[in-house]
Amino acid sequence: MAATAFNGCISTIKSHGHKSNFALDQECRNSSLRLTSKGFKINLEVSGKERYCFRKRGFSVIQASSSSQTTVLDQVSTPLNNKVDTPKKSSEAALILIRHGESLWNEKNLFTGCVDVPLTKKGVEEAVEAGKRISNIPVDMIYTSALIRAQMTAMLAMTQHRRKKVATISPVTITVPIVLHNESEQAKSWSQIFSEETKKQCIPVVTAWQLNERMYGELQGLNKQETADKYGKEQVHEWRRSFDIPPPNGESLEMCAERAVAYFKEHIEPQLQAGKNVMIAAHGNSLRSIIMYLDKLTSQEVISLELSTGIPMLYIVKEEKYIRRGSPAAPSEASVYAYTKNLARYRQKLDEMVH
Repeated sequence: MAATAFNGCISTIKSHGHKSNFALDQECRNSSLRLTSKGFKINLEVSGKERYCFRKRGFSVIQASSSSQTTVLDQVSTPLNNKVDTPKKSSEAALILIRHGESLWNEKNLFTGCVDVPLTKKGVEEAVEAGKRISNIPVDMIYTSALIRAQMTAMLAMTQHRRKKVATISPVTITVPIVLHNESEQAKSWSQIFSEETKKQCIPVVTAWQLNERMYGELQGLNKQETADKYGKEQVHEWRRSFDIPPPNGESLEMCAERAVAYFKEHIEPQLQAGKNVMIAAHGNSLRSIIMYLDKLTSQEVISLELSTGIPMLYIVKEEKYIRRGSPAAPSEASVYAYTKNLARYRQKLDEMVH
């Protein structure tokens, strides 16, 4: 049975036209077959440059990729527990941070915090514009807060992604972000996808309350100017901009950072280190907390950090280091993709497939 699957894998590679049949037959002699308790894995190296990896479980091939590591072109199918199946580390990955677009309470100048308020028309436009800026940057997984304004921003941004136009196995594959529901066994069961082909066309979206905006306590829903008039500008400024002083019955930035950074380290960082390209759509303070960790900012430096609504920020993750690349100015901005070989290859592949 293993030999049959192996020969089938060879036929699959031949059908993609990478090599002539004769040349491929000669080079496949360096391939290896490894049996495991759950099935077997075949590693095939061609000319010492390209490697094809096939896994077999239950006697049916469930995954094939054109690299020995996860590449920016691979689709992601991640279990609901958010743990990475393969601990292999990629040479690089992309991390995109986006603060949500303008919300209805941003427009009214109200303290919003953890109140679940949707985007304004301007906020929708900001989210779409953010999507255009990152339309050529690979996204394998999306994390958002549990609040609708962050989720709307992520979904609207992905409507602009060029990957939805890329031809793969079928004539046109539309990559759709889908929210993973992990709150109960029933939620998992009800949201299950039974088509393997459809799973390949989906980007998992994980929602987490730990990425929520910091909770402003008794200030939530109050007008910021009226609050300053009532308590004094200095007091309100201290509540809003100090690192460790919370508003009445609310969270300080330090408290927000404790939960946001802990979640990032436990759930998101392993994905990046495994080569997954991640987008996080969240809030001013939860993202400031994560940037504080990424850029090793002090408590004084982070309080002066300002994040505009709907403006994406790109980091490249290399050898467990985070390299900030700023905000892509436009999808055609060549310098963004010149920073790394993987991004440049991804952009070139998009252009080749679409045109």
